Amino acid sequence: MKIFNKITDIKAEVKKLKSEGKAVGFVPTMGFLHEGHMSLVRESVSNNDVTVTSIFVNPTQFGPTEDLAAYPRDFERDCAMLDKNGADIIFHPEPSEIYGEGFCTKVELSGITEVLCGISRPVHFAGVATVVTKLFNIVNPDRAYFGSKDYQQLQVIRRMVKDLNMDVEVVGMPIIREADGLAMSSRNVYLGAQERRSALALSGSFKVVEDLLKQGVTDSKTIKEKIAEFILSHPHTRIDYIETVHPESLVSVDSAEADFVVALAVYVGKARLIDNRYFEVNHA
Repeated sequence: MKIFNKITDIKAEVKKLKSEGKAVGFVPTMGFLHEGHMSLVRESVSNNDVTVTSIFVNPTQFGPTEDLAAYPRDFERDCAMLDKNGADIIFHPEPSEIYGEGFCTKVELSGITEVLCGISRPVHFAGVATVVTKLFNIVNPDRAYFGSKDYQQLQVIRRMVKDLNMDVEVVGMPIIREADGLAMSSRNVYLGAQERRSALALSGSFKVVEDLLKQGVTDSKTIKEKIAEFILSHPHTRIDYIETVHPESLVSVDSAEADFVVALAVYVGKARLIDNRYFEVNHA
């Protein structure tokens, strides 16, 4: 497994590999890796000749009051996990390498970034779109792999790739959960024992939705109210948002009469956790 810190070096390496006819898969991460990331790496390894993983805590997607400095990091552990799961190349640049002197360009999307997490994190998705565009240009992958836990991020990247005619296939992968249902996240490390139990309210709320749909309830307002009641019955929880949205546009829907996504962002203690579930509506 090779590790590159400089853009010129990894570009030269990928150019050589592609000249040999090799397909390149790419898994962009911010490090402190877990099984969710490894599922993306293994999928890339199984479908490409070479798998590149980036480890870069991107400063431009953090707001001024967010946890950039505190974001967990363990590069040696990450490298060991990636090596064990078959990654071929790690790209681990410094912020100054990605955002050089005088850097003044942003990639911004409208609409799809102004809902859900975009409301409380207004700079976040411009930071994500900009860094992913740069990473795609640097790594030049054939396929790029993203988890569905960050559902809005996945839809933003798909829209950006489509709108800008980027020559990369975006592959969305299922959410990987702990045995008790909690979606895996690097931020789970922030949870104390009681908070960890309360965090199960996010995944547990999807059973609330299932039961309501079985009872014939399709009004989104009622569904969101029942989810809120359930989550707030757990200690240490504070709701950022609960939304029912169209699966692609992320526009809020008033009723569950067609396929929809329930998207959640909830503070459990100091940890801001997100989760989602796609609901297929069968009218047969």
